[in-house]
Amino acid sequence: MNIGVMGAGAVGCFFGGLLARAGHAVTLVGRPTLVDAVRAHGLRLQMKDGFDGQVAIGAATGPEALADADLVLFCVKSADTEATGRAMLPHLKPGAVVLAMQNGVDNAERLAAVLGRPVVPVVVYVATDMAGPAHVRHHGRGDLILGTGPDSERVAEMLRAANIPATVSAGVTAALWDKLIINCAYNAMSAVAQVTYGTMVTVPEVRAVMADVVAEAVAVARAGDIAVGDDILDRVMALAAAMPNQFSSTAQDLARGKRSEIDYLNGHVVRRGGVLGIPTPANRALLALVKLLEVKAA
Repeated sequence: MNIGVMGAGAVGCFFGGLLARAGHAVTLVGRPTLVDAVRAHGLRLQMKDGFDGQVAIGAATGPEALADADLVLFCVKSADTEATGRAMLPHLKPGAVVLAMQNGVDNAERLAAVLGRPVVPVVVYVATDMAGPAHVRHHGRGDLILGTGPDSERVAEMLRAANIPATVSAGVTAALWDKLIINCAYNAMSAVAQVTYGTMVTVPEVRAVMADVVAEAVAVARAGDIAVGDDILDRVMALAAAMPNQFSSTAQDLARGKRSEIDYLNGHVVRRGGVLGIPTPANRALLALVKLLEVKAA
């Protein structure tokens, strides 16, 4: 299968690398530094299971490289969804399947509105970072939940054949909210203090704030008829044990001087809470702190 990765950051490079390693023709669309490094020596894929090697993979800087893609992994930051969608629209094949593999809960809808075609929402559970321009490092997990669609089962089967655990679920919206709630609990505080998940939960006051953040987000989700399990707080806290050395994506963005996705994480909870009349003071405080750090870094 010809596969394009639009937005070749840590997530895009990880899944693109696994698919290329499985024999698919994959092209990463990313920044010139990434493209130059990939063209020079391939993509270094460093897996938690011990694999560490170079993977032969294509790379390009522009969306025209997607012209032959049967499948597009859309992995850009949430703030760039519409603009990137408009840029790649003229280059997509009529039958190409597009997977929205992003943080946040509404990217697939926003992208579909731009493209004028269905987009499959995907919940991504993986811990990765970029250790260099073409060096992706895997810290844990790597499983996907795809929304339903005409091609979802076929794509999920192809992903599983590449050793990527993938399931198709009609409950993908609830799963997206589950991940959003987890992100709201961890991302901002990991970013503000530049600490790992394991370090965060050693502080009792931090655990108390995380519980407040989760309670607010759950109230907002349920007010919007989104089913959230009663065990969500337990699952949130368990993540630190599973990924003790992980920095949040927001922490990684701020450390590199990049714009974060906080408006689509805690910010989304705050906005929906405002619409639904639900107070969200803990989420609002974390949103404000991250945005203040972005101002400071500008």
